[in-house]
Amino acid sequence: MKITTRLLISFTCLALVCACSDGDSSKKVREYNAMILQPTSRELSSIYSATIRGKQDIDIRPKVSGYITDIYVKEGATVAKGQTLFIIDQAPYEAALQTAIANVDVCKAAVAAAELTLDSKEQLFKEKIISAYDLQMARTTLAREKASLTQAQANETNARNNFNYTMVKSPVDGVMGSLPFRVGALVSATDATPLTTVSDNSEMYVYFSMNESQVLSLSRQFGSLEKVLENMPDLQLQLSDGSIYSEKGRIESISGIIDQNTGAVSVRAKFPNRKRLLLSGGAGNVILPHERTGCIVIPQSATFEVQDKTYAYKYEDGKAKSHIVNVFEISNGKEYIVNGGLEQGDTIIVEGVGLLKDDSQVKIKNLIEQ
Repeated sequence: MKITTRLLISFTCLALVCACSDGDSSKKVREYNAMILQPTSRELSSIYSATIRGKQDIDIRPKVSGYITDIYVKEGATVAKGQTLFIIDQAPYEAALQTAIANVDVCKAAVAAAELTLDSKEQLFKEKIISAYDLQMARTTLAREKASLTQAQANETNARNNFNYTMVKSPVDGVMGSLPFRVGALVSATDATPLTTVSDNSEMYVYFSMNESQVLSLSRQFGSLEKVLENMPDLQLQLSDGSIYSEKGRIESISGIIDQNTGAVSVRAKFPNRKRLLLSGGAGNVILPHERTGCIVIPQSATFEVQDKTYAYKYEDGKAKSHIVNVFEISNGKEYIVNGGLEQGDTIIVEGVGLLKDDSQVKIKNLIEQ
């Protein structure tokens, strides 16, 4: 009996020791890396998918109907403003022009004859040889012949324009697009397909989209969209092969309308294209830098999101306490610029934030420099 009692007491003590040991391990305070926030400067870059368009992409369409007799350019060729691209059969339009010119000459002769007749009638009227009626008829005849001359001159102008339209010319300096028609094809002004497209690519427009929050953030920062355009930095363009285009561009316009389907705002930037490297219809990525001085910057890994709000854990009195952080919408994917919620001198936890709980007891393992 005594042996049994002693064994029971021994097991009880052992259980108490184990329980105490487990309790101590459960209360063990974990260590984390932290960072003391200090003002710094950053240039963060955002990347947006973009499409490239010529400054002007102009569809070239015929103004008169006829068969194409000559094509003077090739696809992709550089053309100058006023350069002839196509010739449409000129024979019928040249004949119409010659007829119109002849009609003008006939009308001029008729006017000259009517003027001589009027001069003669006026002299006869002064001598009271003819009546006022005869004089008025001479004046009416002259007026009619002058009207016929005016109409003939208008017809000549129209015929000359139609003849000139047989020579289809480029309205701008640019680069030729595809040529869907060949010599001998019948074309007209009502065709759905243009003869070609000339792209004015001395400067290129690059289109991309920003979300509503980013535009609002920029507007608050600078005061208005007009101020945003004035203060935005130069952009870089990453081409489809991954290379960076040598020329920098500027944001030229930000749409004042939000796309109801995507919630995005259209932005247009302009890039010079002196070497004609950029082609209309191409694609790339716009790299938008954003420089801030005297700002608080935190790693994105030190934050977590709950219901579209960003949080970070501040180290306060040996505990991790969550705080809502207002961050700048534009980021580089690694860091956030803080607009509010954290201040200089605050210490934040920079690792394992997904496993922490509010008011958890923590220790600082290492202080990481910014």
